[in-house]
Amino acid sequence: MKTTSRTPLLLYSYLATEMLAPFFASFIIMNCVFFLVKLIPFLNFTLNLSIGAADFIRLFAYLFPSIFLYSIPMAAMMGITIAFARLSSDSEILAFKASGISIYRILPPVIIVATLIALLTGYFSIKLIPLSEVSMKHLIFQLLNEKINKGIKERTFTEALGDVVVYVNKIDRTSGQWSDVWVSDMRGVSNPVITMASSGQMTSDLKDMMVSIELRNGSLHRPSRHNAQIIQFDEYMINIPLRLQNSRATRLKRSALTMSQLRKEASSIEENSEHKRKLLIEYQKRLVLPFGCLMISLIGLPLGLQARPGKKAIGIQAGLVIFVLYYILFTFGKTLAEEGTLPIIPAMWAPNTLFLLLTIFWIIRVADEKPLIPEFITFFLKDKTAGIRQSFRNMYSSIINKIKGTKPIEEPLDDLLVSSAAEAAIRGNVISRVFHLPECEFYDCKNCTIEFKNIQIALDVGFEPCHFCKNLIDK
Repeated sequence: MKTTSRTPLLLYSYLATEMLAPFFASFIIMNCVFFLVKLIPFLNFTLNLSIGAADFIRLFAYLFPSIFLYSIPMAAMMGITIAFARLSSDSEILAFKASGISIYRILPPVIIVATLIALLTGYFSIKLIPLSEVSMKHLIFQLLNEKINKGIKERTFTEALGDVVVYVNKIDRTSGQWSDVWVSDMRGVSNPVITMASSGQMTSDLKDMMVSIELRNGSLHRPSRHNAQIIQFDEYMINIPLRLQNSRATRLKRSALTMSQLRKEASSIEENSEHKRKLLIEYQKRLVLPFGCLMISLIGLPLGLQARPGKKAIGIQAGLVIFVLYYILFTFGKTLAEEGTLPIIPAMWAPNTLFLLLTIFWIIRVADEKPLIPEFITFFLKDKTAGIRQSFRNMYSSIINKIKGTKPIEEPLDDLLVSSAAEAAIRGNVISRVFHLPECEFYDCKNCTIEFKNIQIALDVGFEPCHFCKNLIDK
């Protein structure tokens, strides 16, 4: 009789629910934080335009895709970490293992959820962010143009164009033609350049975010202390870029180009110039960050499993550190690519490769019920920092003794360690057959279920000291 392995849909749906609930909660909280960060400068922008609530909501909606590119990966990692930290703290992971369900068995729902979130991030990165950039540019241009059109009135000095002041004697509302025009241009000069014309009109250019004043049959007066100029013209054009002070919202950036436009523009540049590298970096960035979201999400599994009943969970704090570390490495690689120090693809994809290897390594470690950091690294760090930690302890003890008016204990540290090791029981790990002294951090490990009266008995029955305890014994 043949038996077929069935997919545990109930288990997978349960784990998916446990991950998605904290994911959405983290997603809402983080976007609220980003919203508050963006709100103040954006309010200044909207107040300068005097726009209504509907246009304000539209403008802010165009900002959210770029916010989601960073909030979704963080929320995904937090969601998976919190979910498995709760499962581990409530001993549900232990129950899974007792039922024959290994860590590898619960990986599929984690990978599926993380992949779906990464695909969503990729959709925002590749499709929605360029679309929102273009839409925001169109809306801002429309708002600025409306502000200028409404500001220009007959027989009124209009200052809606910043350093360019316009006076129009008469405006034909049907054709938009101006009659008897006077323009004062103070841009980049100490004395204004005065232009007078019998007629004119204003045109707009969306692509370059610019309005132009076309003047006909007039004269231009450029005053100067040494040499004043008067120029007669038949046609004259004044170009005025539509940009708000301290605002980048009206600039068409590389992020507004589609993937095909980035490739096309980069391929049209033959030399390896800075502009070409930035175009290719923008192209790779839209692919790197979604894949990085997948890596950061999966790394939440081993971090969450570090929680234990009665033990303080450190997965969330470690997750935040890893998230910041990833973006530091990403920014560093991007800088090296922009400067031409490294090729673009290796520099941009190096953080993802590093975190992919780290994720696989940590998943294998937690599946084998081993700590995330190997013991030899832990012991090495402890050995290197033991002297520093003991110096701080001695300093602290001397301060306390001075406050209390007592003399410090003159017994050397080594004697204390030996005496404490002799008085307390020695605990052995029945699986690895390694024993630990009371001073060792692995003294209370879950597999240390056997005790010896002294070190010699533990050695006689075939147990060996761990690296840290061996150093203590040798001393």
